[in-house]
Amino acid sequence: MMKRHTLQMYLLAFLLVLSTIGMGAASPVLAAETDELPQIIARTSPSVVAIIGKPSSGKADKDTDKDRYNLAHGTGVIIKSSGVIITNAHVVKSMSNLVIVTSDGKSHNGKVTHLDEQSDLALVKIEATGLPAAAFANPKDVHVGETVVAIGTPVSFALRNSVTVGIVSGIDRSVNNQYQLIQTDAAINPGNSGGALVNKKGEVVGINTLKYAEFGVDNLGFAIPVDTINYVLKHFEAYGKVKRPYLGLKLEESWEAIVGLPSDDGLSVDYVEPDSPAAKAGFKEGDNLISLGGTSVTTAVQYNELLKQYLPGQKVSLTVQSGGSTVNREVTLGEEADSAAKETVINEDSGLNTDRGKTKIGDSVQGWSMKYPSGLSKQSQSAEGEKVQFADAKGEFSLAIQVESLEGRELSAAALLKMASEAKFGTTLEKQYVKNGNQPYAKVVGKLGDAYYQIRLHQHKDKLYMLLLTYYQDPESGTKLGPAKYNDLLDSFKTSFDSKDTKLKDIARPSGSSGQNITNDFGVVLTIPDKWRQLPYSPQAQFYNDSMTQSLSIDVTSLTEGDTLEAWAARDKKNFEETYTAPYREISDVKVGKIDGMISREQTFSSTMGDKWESEHHIYVVKDSYKYKFSIYYPEDLKEDEADRLKSSVIASIRIDGKSMDPAIGIIQDENELLDKDKTTTVINKDYGYSVKLPETWTEEYASEYEDSILEDGESFLYSFIGGYLAVDAVEGDDWKTVAGERSAEHEDSSQTDSDYKYTSKDIQLFGTTARKLTVNYSVRKVAYEETEYIFSRNGYVYLVRARINDAVRTDANKERLEKALQSLEFQK
Repeated sequence: MMKRHTLQMYLLAFLLVLSTIGMGAASPVLAAETDELPQIIARTSPSVVAIIGKPSSGKADKDTDKDRYNLAHGTGVIIKSSGVIITNAHVVKSMSNLVIVTSDGKSHNGKVTHLDEQSDLALVKIEATGLPAAAFANPKDVHVGETVVAIGTPVSFALRNSVTVGIVSGIDRSVNNQYQLIQTDAAINPGNSGGALVNKKGEVVGINTLKYAEFGVDNLGFAIPVDTINYVLKHFEAYGKVKRPYLGLKLEESWEAIVGLPSDDGLSVDYVEPDSPAAKAGFKEGDNLISLGGTSVTTAVQYNELLKQYLPGQKVSLTVQSGGSTVNREVTLGEEADSAAKETVINEDSGLNTDRGKTKIGDSVQGWSMKYPSGLSKQSQSAEGEKVQFADAKGEFSLAIQVESLEGRELSAAALLKMASEAKFGTTLEKQYVKNGNQPYAKVVGKLGDAYYQIRLHQHKDKLYMLLLTYYQDPESGTKLGPAKYNDLLDSFKTSFDSKDTKLKDIARPSGSSGQNITNDFGVVLTIPDKWRQLPYSPQAQFYNDSMTQSLSIDVTSLTEGDTLEAWAARDKKNFEETYTAPYREISDVKVGKIDGMISREQTFSSTMGDKWESEHHIYVVKDSYKYKFSIYYPEDLKEDEADRLKSSVIASIRIDGKSMDPAIGIIQDENELLDKDKTTTVINKDYGYSVKLPETWTEEYASEYEDSILEDGESFLYSFIGGYLAVDAVEGDDWKTVAGERSAEHEDSSQTDSDYKYTSKDIQLFGTTARKLTVNYSVRKVAYEETEYIFSRNGYVYLVRARINDAVRTDANKERLEKALQSLEFQK
């Protein structure tokens, strides 16, 4: 447990962080300007508001729910006296239960009415009138070197309307953003996001949005300029969203532009989306965009700024270098599919403190309750609710509650006290069985280092309740039991739950509502069942249950020009049919669905090796220039309703936010599009003097000594594919007939023991020498297979080569590949 007043450490990374730590002092301000600043601030501050709410990912975070103290905050600027406030989209995007505090100290419930992530701007509405609206500067009147004031709510919500002073350090900046930004050295700290950057006239010149934080870098903050603010507000008012024109091009800047050097090079076309306006106009990969609407363009931000002048449906002239020629192309602009405004309606009656009026807390399923002090915060809770951890908001103590089943046992007072004593650690200060009316308990108080603790064990019916409270004792209190309020909380614990008590907060885990939210670098957000874990070191994002009988994988690759969902699903079907024979496979029809508002395809593949059937349900969807495939695996004997519930819950939870994708992600080639299953690679074993040509899709299982070689003192190398393998065992010597005789005898014994074990034996010519061929047909736990052994000697070695293939995968293609691999064996002379 952390001690009170522990200092919080801020980790500064070499990256852009949204409104993070301001470092260093602001630029000096002249004395004459200093005299003006209080007047400027007095005129402007009433237009700046503080925003606070609950951080949310759209679903309750069941494992880190901290209730009343899990809050986030930012800043906003009043733009209409009727209660319209502008702020950053990143401030309110994942915030619920918004409360807006105006400069006069009044609180208002708020709701997000418009949100545009690309510009990082949003509008919040409160029910109020007569508010002081901010005045905005003329975009042309912002100059480098002029004094500016940043007003916001840095670090703590208690520091509302804080002011820092600096200058405009630069304009037309491009910092990993859609549009140009204003650079300032006025300190912008956590919570300043959405606040006002104000000039000496008291006019807003920008909305503070981010800070560059890196060791050794001082005074580098950025604000969204008035030009972009006006553009977004105009669209919000006219269309309810920002209607962005769409070309369907993925563009790449020149090396000079990326490092900040002057450049005359245009933007290279890295990708053309199929059926896009650009594709219809004849654009192709490798083209170079020189100008847009008659204005040269060398950076992505310039390109985006120029597109602000156009609406979807309008035509624009583009100058392009293509195939060695410079051509002009007129394109009718489309509309970005993901530019729709997002509206979030907040429950205005709930407020920030959703526990208002709750003075007790408990679990109706586990059957307990106790007092709910204002400083108590739930830190974690297990999936079934049998374990829960609380902490004091000030860090003074922590309390853990655990419920276990006694499985019909009834413990005596001595047994309960013994159990409590066994759970102790450090020095025991007190140990007793407390007869407390109808609810007696065993109690142990102890000390470990500077920490004190108290254990209480309650028994009720078939359940055992264990309470563990830890705290750091006030050395001036003079009592070894700690402050009385701790005992008061423990004394309030009851092994019952009164469902009629309206003041009692229920934290029981709802049946069937469990799940954990997962996010990844590709902008994917989804919910998987509780207790599922991620497979470590996997090239894909893979999650599975405890028994590894159910799993989910996420595969993201780039969309190649001309590819479609239908073609993608068809390739998977063809591959599946080439892998499994008809009696051992089932393929559902392709189903058209929707994922996060986007058209998708779904298909189920089921297969068996002869023992049990397993299914894999694939969901295909395309977002921007990437393909997302979600594969859900489960045994076919899983109850139909459970399988449907698993699939539907995962599919319904999937969200894909392309803007949240790691900007470092580039082209990810789908290797299956390049795959040739018949392409081979040569494997050379110098130690045992042979080489073999194997399909590239096969796996070399053993590249060193394998103790389980069939040959005594030999080594085994195995090259496998789904449902089969080619194995080469080798040992020094030339007496292959003895080895062949021993292998034949073993197979004969097996056939005598089991009438289903069938084998044949004959000598053949192979690899320029005589070899014994033994063919076995058998079924192990319903998995039928055929394995052929070849025993011979070459160049001082005895070889045992085994070619095995299960009946389930004995397709013509697999048989041919296995036979070609066998025949490709060559031996050193």
